[in-house]
Amino acid sequence: MVSLRYATPALMLLLAGCVSGPDHVPPEMPLPAKFGEGGVKSNGDVATAQWWTAYRDQQLNSLVSQGIGQNLDVLQALERINSAEAQVTVAGAGALPSLVVGASQTVSGQMGNLRNQHGATNTTAGEANVSWLLDLFGEYRRSKESALASLDSAYATADVAKLTFLQDLVNSYIDARYYQERIELSKGDLKSRRETFDLTKFQLEAGAASRLDVVQAEGLVQATQAEIPGLETSFRVSAHHIATLLGLPASSLMAELQKGSRQPVFRGGLQAGIPADLIRNRPDIRKAERDLAAATANIGVAEAQLYPSISLSGSISPSYVRPVGGNGGLTTWSFGPTLNLPIFDGGRLRANVDITKSDAKAAYLAWKSAVLSAVEQVENALSAVRRDAQTVEALRAQVKTTQESLELSTASYKDGASSLLDVLDSQRNVSTAQASLAAAVQQMAKDYVSLNVAIGGGYAPDGAKPAAVAKVETVSVKKK
Repeated sequence: MVSLRYATPALMLLLAGCVSGPDHVPPEMPLPAKFGEGGVKSNGDVATAQWWTAYRDQQLNSLVSQGIGQNLDVLQALERINSAEAQVTVAGAGALPSLVVGASQTVSGQMGNLRNQHGATNTTAGEANVSWLLDLFGEYRRSKESALASLDSAYATADVAKLTFLQDLVNSYIDARYYQERIELSKGDLKSRRETFDLTKFQLEAGAASRLDVVQAEGLVQATQAEIPGLETSFRVSAHHIATLLGLPASSLMAELQKGSRQPVFRGGLQAGIPADLIRNRPDIRKAERDLAAATANIGVAEAQLYPSISLSGSISPSYVRPVGGNGGLTTWSFGPTLNLPIFDGGRLRANVDITKSDAKAAYLAWKSAVLSAVEQVENALSAVRRDAQTVEALRAQVKTTQESLELSTASYKDGASSLLDVLDSQRNVSTAQASLAAAVQQMAKDYVSLNVAIGGGYAPDGAKPAAVAKVETVSVKKK
């Protein structure tokens, strides 16, 4: 027969090993071995890849280096990490003993005509209360597990903010340079069309042109003049947004950016990696997986509340009384366990379990959606980047052709062999081709941004990644 003296500790150890709820298992889903237009070589860790340097633009490099530590969205996300760390402490504190100590000093007395019924009494008292809720079914262990997963999610959220900042900043810089290019092209068109207008007026005086020709040439000059203010406004909007991204007043960088530079064109190879890389490199996927881990742990918290809870509590209250003419002391104490057993709650606790299970299923679906969306984004960006160069090359050839056509039609018009309408049409064709080329260069630059953001590259350019990232469980990937 086993003595109760030894059976009780054994029972406590057995109960201590009971942890409610399921353990988190890294999710799995089938992924192809390669992207549709990609290779079979893994990218490895691309968090430190400074892909924007492929544009070979020193001003852009400087803006990125300056802004990633100043962007207000990034700073807010980093501050939330501190809150998540504190939540870990709060979650773990419930399973630890608590001690509350208090003290008091009072003076009391009576006044009246009865003999010996007056004077003051000094009372000094203290109190110490200790309590410990035994975490028999792992409520607080699961709660801390959820808080730790949420902490990892906060780190991943900060990485998402950095990646979003990079995409927004580089795209805004590309836009600013595109509008500057368009402004220069429009000014060149304006100069050419003014020359044509002057030539037409000369031809009118010589009797070789009509008043209609002059009006048409003048209208084209006016249309070109009308384009420039809108392009200048768009440039300023882009410059203002860049300053805001860097945590500066909107007009702070205007003078610097107005100095002008060529449109960014990336010069380097394409490294899309393989779909399995996204699980590790995309911070939004890591965040979704950590949210799933937190939601799974919350199931255990809810299930533990279905079971009895035992708490040990005690108190000791010494007091010292010093009345007139004497003194004395008294100490009271108490100690014992308290059992709480949920019986009737209207189904609230069971409903809480159902809620957490549903939340966990939704978190899994969110993770799966994040993975599939990431794969789609890489596929789209890879397809675009591989074809952008073809579009740019074709438009470069078109610009040369339209410029040659303009030269020929202008010479023919001066000789009287063709009409002004041919010259004006050629000028429009040159303007359209040049604008299309500038837009294609802009799109090619942006598609390169989209590809690198889609593979999760560059959010830690200084190489300093949060330590918590290393603790994130590796998610299994099934290759098709």
